[in-house]
Parts: sequence; structure tokens; C-alpha cells
Amino acid sequence: MDHIAKAQTVISLEIAELQRLHDRVGSAFEEAVELLMACLEGQRKIVVAGVGKSGNVGQKLVATFNSTGAPAVALNCQDALHGDLGLVEEGDVVLALSYTGETSELLALMPHLKRRGVKLIAITGKAQSSLAQHADCLLDIAVEREACPLNLAPTSSTTCTLVMGDALAMVLLEARGFQKENFAQLHPGGSLGHQLLTRAEDIMRSGESLVLVGRDEPITAVIRQMTEARCGAVIVVTAEGKIEGIFSQGDFARAFQENSEAIGGEPVGRYMTASPKTVYKDQLVGEVLHFLEQVAIDDLPVIDAEGYPVGMIDTQDLTRLKLF
Repeated sequence: MDHIAKAQTVISLEIAELQRLHDRVGSAFEEAVELLMACLEGQRKIVVAGVGKSGNVGQKLVATFNSTGAPAVALNCQDALHGDLGLVEEGDVVLALSYTGETSELLALMPHLKRRGVKLIAITGKAQSSLAQHADCLLDIAVEREACPLNLAPTSSTTCTLVMGDALAMVLLEARGFQKENFAQLHPGGSLGHQLLTRAEDIMRSGESLVLVGRDEPITAVIRQMTEARCGAVIVVTAEGKIEGIFSQGDFARAFQENSEAIGGEPVGRYMTASPKTVYKDQLVGEVLHFLEQVAIDDLPVIDAEGYPVGMIDTQDLTRLKLF
């Protein structure tokens, strides 16, 4: 048996069904988005209900809606008949998932949901099913065949259900003007949240950890200050306090190789890196990381809007913070 060829057949079958789904998206989808928009604008929520494989897909869709700022909950059909129906409120939209549209546990909920004043969007593969008849909006995800060799196990149908739900979530996201900053606020614990919420001033070294020197200061004195501050570089400033250069441990090593005997008394301005790369204190960490990858340096001065140095970013700190 050629396992690779079999796998490619499964994938090809699901791609073909997704292409059919793509070509059938129409006015019903627009209607579904409008129902969901009205629900969220009314400070209500999306309730996702399904049984079996559809229920599993529904759990993922709930997570997607919530992570993109659209409040959603999963409703267990069996538990709903024994008290959990209380989480459904007037103005909510119920997204009901059932390929056959005849799932008994789901159908048993229909009269109770209707009495609670909700709108029902059905995602089903059977446009004439009982579920479709109850729906305010029908999204047809009918497939010609499952990717299962026996044409039995839900495969193409669950993929189409998932993709239709993802399409709703993403179109809804754009329609609501949801931005990456909003996304980050809902994911504060991960590296993405750090990169989208944290700014350069939040991670830079400042205060006693930041050393500013004049260009005429002798290297011996500069090295002593670097040691006391436990920093890998100092910022060289003009008489007005604007940044003029940077002097790092690497600069010192190169200077020592060039002039090992008299290096201590030499002015730091002679060996500094003039006009160094800088970032503004309010730049997002994601931008800083991208910049550091381009310039390949270890110490990055941070300046304010007027060009005065206010801090230093050390790539070792980014590693410690798990940002680099």
C-alpha cells in the first residue's frame, strides 16, 4: 500500500470539497454575518451547539470567536435540557452544527431556543433537513463525498464545517475593525502578546544601568563605569545631551588590539561607533525584534521623540524575557 499516495488522495478530496464550498458562498453568508454583527453590537454572545464530531468542531470555533473578541460559548445539547439552557439569552445567536440536520439531541432544543428569542444560523449539509427548517439563516456545506475510503467517517464534511465557521469569524473580525492590538490584549501571556503590547521603554535598561559619557572621556574611566553599571555598552553624547555614538565591549576589544599600550588614556570618541542605530522608546517590541534581526547588533540605544537617549536594549535581556 502506498501510504503517501493514499494521504494525498484524502487531501485532494478535501481540497475539492473546499473549492465547491468556496464557489457556493453567497447571500446567505452575508445574512449570517449581519445577524452576528447585530448580536455583538447588542452586547450579546454567540452560542455554538453541536453533537459528536460537529460538537468537537464547535469547540474550536468557540475558541476562535473568543480569541478574536467575539464572545462565544459552547452549549452541550444534553446538558441544555437539564439546566444549561439558562446561558442562552434573548438577542444571542445560536450557531447550530449538524451535517445531517437530523441530530435528535440538537433538534430537541429547537423549540426551547426559539422561545428564548434567539436567532438561529444552521451549518448543515442537508438543505431540506429538520434543522434547516428551523433556521433563520442556512449555510449549506454539502459535500459530494467524504475523504474516508468508505465514504462514512466525517472528514470532508467536518473540514467544510470548520472552514465555514472560520470564514464567519474572520469576516466578522474585519467587519468589527478588530486589529492586532486588540488580538494581543486577548493573548497577553504569549510571545505574540508581548510583542504587540510591550514597547521599547518597557524592556530597556535605564537609570543606573544606563551610562552616558562625553566623547573626551578616557577609555579607562568609561570601562570602570561600564563595570559598575554591569552593562555591555555606553552611549556617547554631545554637550547638548544628544546621542553621538556608542562604545561597546566589542569596540573596546578592537581598540585594544589596535593600541594595547596607550588605550586607557585615549578618548572614547576616537573608538566609538558614530551615529549608531537607534529605536524610539514607544516602538513596539515586535518592531524592535525585527530591526535587531536586520542589523545584527547586541546593544541598541533607545531615544525619545527629541532624540535624547533614555535607555539601552541589550539582546541578553530579550533572551531572558523570552522575546528573542
